[in-house]
Amino acid sequence: MLPRGEWVDLGTHRLMVRRAGTGGPAVIFDAALGASSLSWALVQPEIARETLTVSYDRAGLGGSAAGPMPRTAGRIVEELRRMLDKAGVGPPFVLVGHSYGGLCARLFAERYRSDMAGLVLVDAPEAKTWARPGAENAHRLRMGTWLARRGALAARLGVARAVAWMARAGALGAARAVSNSFSAGALRGHTDHLLAPLAKLPPDLQRAAQEAWLRPRFYEALASQMETLPESAAEAAGAGGLGDLPLAVVTAARPGAARMAEQEAAARQSSQGRHWIAASGGHWIPLDEPETVVAAIREVLAAGRARQAASGAEGRIG
Repeated sequence: MLPRGEWVDLGTHRLMVRRAGTGGPAVIFDAALGASSLSWALVQPEIARETLTVSYDRAGLGGSAAGPMPRTAGRIVEELRRMLDKAGVGPPFVLVGHSYGGLCARLFAERYRSDMAGLVLVDAPEAKTWARPGAENAHRLRMGTWLARRGALAARLGVARAVAWMARAGALGAARAVSNSFSAGALRGHTDHLLAPLAKLPPDLQRAAQEAWLRPRFYEALASQMETLPESAAEAAGAGGLGDLPLAVVTAARPGAARMAEQEAAARQSSQGRHWIAASGGHWIPLDEPETVVAAIREVLAAGRARQAASGAEGRIG
């Protein structure tokens, strides 16, 4: 069961945090672009059996309040570190980042190297690709930003709530029609894909995820994250090597040759890096194939503990 949420006040805004388990190193979860702590519902409880775990909602997403703009990865990383301090969660940390959360986790590892016990990147984007996106990716970012801003307007006008009500009532055709109309046709053919992560959640969490989509702050944060993605990716791309930090890079099933090369290179950032490939899970591996993510985290956690113990022994000998 996903742990109950609690508020952590950063002074500028409050973040929704879910913690469970005891011990260390603490495992910290960061979700995908528009996702929340709910996306770790099948992973966090398993890891909490053996150590302290913390998942959270980035500002504006899930149950968290809106935060200062723009929503760059650099700002998000600083807020995460402040949140951990305020929550009394001390290092060392194992950071687990899915998709966009992987960019944030990689940047966190760069800025707070001495706090790190390990890193798990779950189908994270290749930072250099998005730091200078080509024409197609730049168009995707512009369209995504525009749609998110339309979503914020729909939420303010009550259109988003109406669409959610129609979907829950089983009137999916009407829900799609309204969504397509309000997005000027841009969502036509994509609504089922956008709803896919929701359908993968346990039934008792689907309503909570839907509620987050009814708030303007969700779309405003999402729009800012997409608009500033090249800047965020450039920050992550500028990170140096990871030395011997335990690292797992988990890739969705059936990667193409280019994606395989990217992910293999990501794993080589550390001399202790390992590349995992999901058996059948798509991009939403934490919900499609949580057992693979759990296994990767456990391996990194064990390696982090061994590394910490060896460092302590060397200190005593010295």
